[in-house]
Amino acid sequence: MHPRPSPIAASLYTLRDLNADVIIMHGPHGCCFRTGRLLENDGVRVVTTAMSENDFIFGASSKLEETLRKVETMFSPKLVGVVGTCASMIIGEDMKEAVDNAGIKAQVITVESHGGFGEGDNTEGAVAVLNAAQKEGIISLEETERQTRMLKLATEIEKTRGMAQGEYIAPSYGDDKEKVARILVDAFEKGDKIALVLNAKKETSYLFSDLLKIPFGQIYQNNQPKIIANLDERVGLPRIRKHAQNIKEELQANGVMINIITGGLDEYPVTGKKAAKVLREDSFDLVVVAGVPHALPIETIKSTSIAVTDGPRLVEPLKKLGYSYVVTELDAHSKTLGTDKIVNSDFGNVLRKIMDL
Repeated sequence: MHPRPSPIAASLYTLRDLNADVIIMHGPHGCCFRTGRLLENDGVRVVTTAMSENDFIFGASSKLEETLRKVETMFSPKLVGVVGTCASMIIGEDMKEAVDNAGIKAQVITVESHGGFGEGDNTEGAVAVLNAAQKEGIISLEETERQTRMLKLATEIEKTRGMAQGEYIAPSYGDDKEKVARILVDAFEKGDKIALVLNAKKETSYLFSDLLKIPFGQIYQNNQPKIIANLDERVGLPRIRKHAQNIKEELQANGVMINIITGGLDEYPVTGKKAAKVLREDSFDLVVVAGVPHALPIETIKSTSIAVTDGPRLVEPLKKLGYSYVVTELDAHSKTLGTDKIVNSDFGNVLRKIMDL
């Protein structure tokens, strides 16, 4: 019942992950404007054909052709994404024909996506980009099928365990961060057995990895935490693999060693289950899961647990799943777009203050 990201936004982010230089939104200038502005921070030029009321009746193919040529002149791109919106798709604009007519030098991925695309799940916009990229020879059929499988699993998790369960969920900012931070620090001081789990996605991993960067193991040398993370840099689209590589290198430079790699950043729908299997095979007093904690079946783990999430509407579902405590990190996307280094999190800053770091 409450608003969620649309397939258009997912299309934009997926084109970004394919390292598109420019994205053209074929629609009104206000469509998905916040996502477009945020992606500019990640080095992607996002422009619009600025369809108006007249164009909704007579079409705007000429505007798209003009925008494509202008983009070539202004930015000299190698890869351009053209994304449909509700307005252009409902009236049946032939974007592929406009791209052919424009005849620019850049390779162009044309994506027919809109707000109600398919079932309206945001992941369907990402799948549309993958299919279009595969047709253009940018990614393999095998990678397209793997990514599509992960995206469908992600949708299932959101609908069964996350904030897309159908009913209205009131936003909540979770438990007091200082209280939860003291619980974590006290557990280290008592000698409790602790696991820190990163099960994050995309660029938000730069913020959720902050928990791993805190030098618990150096301060509590007789109580090393077990660190489990989905940071396999061999898996995913180009930008996603680079994120994992950057984070691993920074953690290693800070003396933090990951004990178990569960998979890649785009595999969070399944890496949560892999992490849970590791947790069940050992006995932990406290487990902290950061990123997409609802993808980890915490109800199968007999430990005190802390979830670190970026979704105020995920607090209630996470508590129902069985997490003992939930803390929220706001604006994770906007804080991490454009970075290639781990970003301080609010929860991490509270921990540093308590630990005098």
